[in-house]
Amino acid sequence: METGGSSESPAEPKKGRSRAPKKAAESLLKQKSPAEFFAENKNIAGFDNPGKSLYTTVRELVENSLDSAESISELPVVEITIEEIGKSKFNSMIGLIDRERVDAALYDDYETAKERERRLAKEARAQEIQARNAASGKKVKEQSAGKGMKGRGEGSFYRVTCKDNGKGMPHDDIPNMFGRVLSGTKYGLKQTRGKFGLGAKMALIWSKMSTGLPIEISSSMKGQTYMTFCRLDIDIHRNVPHVHVHEKRKNDNKWHGAEIQVVIEGNWTTYRSKILHYMRQMAVITPYAQFLFRFISETSDKNVTIKFARRTEVMPPVPLETKHHPSSVDILLIKRLIAETSKQNLLQFLQHEFVNIGKSHAERLIGEMGSEFSAKMPVKSLTDQQIVRIHQLFRQAKFDDPTGDGLNIFRFANRIPLLFEQGADVVTRTALKRINWGTYKINQTQDKIGVFVSIVSTKIPFKGTGKEYIGDDIKEIATAVKSAIQQCCNQLKSKIIKKLQAREQQERKRNIGRYIPDASAAIYDVLQAMTQLHASKKRRYNEEDTDLVSKVASRSITTATLKEKLSEHVARVDYEMALEYATQSGVSEEPREDVYIQALEPAAADGKKFLDFHSPTFVFRLVC
Repeated sequence: METGGSSESPAEPKKGRSRAPKKAAESLLKQKSPAEFFAENKNIAGFDNPGKSLYTTVRELVENSLDSAESISELPVVEITIEEIGKSKFNSMIGLIDRERVDAALYDDYETAKERERRLAKEARAQEIQARNAASGKKVKEQSAGKGMKGRGEGSFYRVTCKDNGKGMPHDDIPNMFGRVLSGTKYGLKQTRGKFGLGAKMALIWSKMSTGLPIEISSSMKGQTYMTFCRLDIDIHRNVPHVHVHEKRKNDNKWHGAEIQVVIEGNWTTYRSKILHYMRQMAVITPYAQFLFRFISETSDKNVTIKFARRTEVMPPVPLETKHHPSSVDILLIKRLIAETSKQNLLQFLQHEFVNIGKSHAERLIGEMGSEFSAKMPVKSLTDQQIVRIHQLFRQAKFDDPTGDGLNIFRFANRIPLLFEQGADVVTRTALKRINWGTYKINQTQDKIGVFVSIVSTKIPFKGTGKEYIGDDIKEIATAVKSAIQQCCNQLKSKIIKKLQAREQQERKRNIGRYIPDASAAIYDVLQAMTQLHASKKRRYNEEDTDLVSKVASRSITTATLKEKLSEHVARVDYEMALEYATQSGVSEEPREDVYIQALEPAAADGKKFLDFHSPTFVFRLVC
């Protein structure tokens, strides 16, 4: 009995011991680095697929270049190059030797003889349909690539290079700026195209995932006698840069800026239109920048080179770093601002660390917080509960909207410029909230509009003795300001419509003028055919046509004559159409004064000499 019991009892503990290690392994806490997180969730940063990754890489590099140049008030010059890299070239870059296929059936693009026969027959039918459609004038669709064209595992690779004339990067900071995710220079409250400092790093992560090749950076700052060259990749699991080369080189040309080169998997075919459209739109929105875009294909006939020339030398002002708006902060941000502030008491903290909080407003806020708060209390002594109270009040209190450049409003009262309390002024409120700018062909968000309003009266109802602004609570003044702005807008609208009309007229002339040479040649050929028929007496014409045929035969009418007459006709008809368009649009021509000109004589009666200047509409006589 004891022996049997002892033989059975050890069996149960063995099962328990075998489960224990497995349970312990499942309970291990794992941690991911930021680089690892974004590598696994690359779609968050716009790297969904190879084609989108190529587009996002171009976009991020271009926008970084623009920010860099604008930060030093330098007119941007950005060169972007996409070079197609074939399979053989890519393999040589990574030290891989091309191998012939041994087991062809192992590959995804393999097809049997019957499959190939069916595919070729299908392609032949498609080509036949395309030929019929082309002959009948129907739209021809591009033939999609068949299965035998490329396997899903055989990607396309591209070298993306972006060079600019921007600020450049400090020599020692380059490894961390590219090889450490969530480290950068764009975390302040300032208007920049980038925000997280993630774009170039994601291009490096995608390069490491798709090609395994490092990124190359050349950079030099203004005044530096050397240029930094760095080749690196990223340790995704540790979120640290892995530097291959980091050295200083000669900078004989005194170039400043950055040149970034990365090799990635991509798809130019499907994202070609997106990338080119992006470059065109970027050239429109930044007319002070010059862009040179190149796509270099393995076959030269597919190369693309586009230069977007600079259209103005005037740059917008450099964006200034702003402060936080009270209604947008959270508890953690308030704590961080308290830890970093140089101000001593709560009143100074509220005034200087947030926008739209003046001294009087800050005092009112402190009074609303409760008896345990005072203006002179040390800001560093605030407890967690008091910080929560401040946050709650920020969420509930009313603050003016953040300032920005929409309209530029200039206010005057009895020739006194009003510079303060703009948000509460009757002119500002009327211009921003009571005028429908779109009615007057004005885009408030895009067009630069200056609104100048001067109020003149023997009794200006200023708010306070400081004469800082005129309140919005007097209906008569608000109505008068609105009416004055609307009258100015109506005058401006007529100018805008005339400019649009002139632009459309030029466009119509240009479009119609393209057909004048062909039309002239075609008409002249018809007239020559009529001349030959008339000469052979095979056909008789009436008197008017006979006269026309005779002029053609004597070369009084030529192709050049017809071209000139057609050009005059187009100009006349175009003017009539423009006049009709202006009448329908409700825009009359500017008022004209009648001018009476005396009849011109060969010589003045009193013997004085004169000189006439002739034009199609008047004659100017200069009497000597």
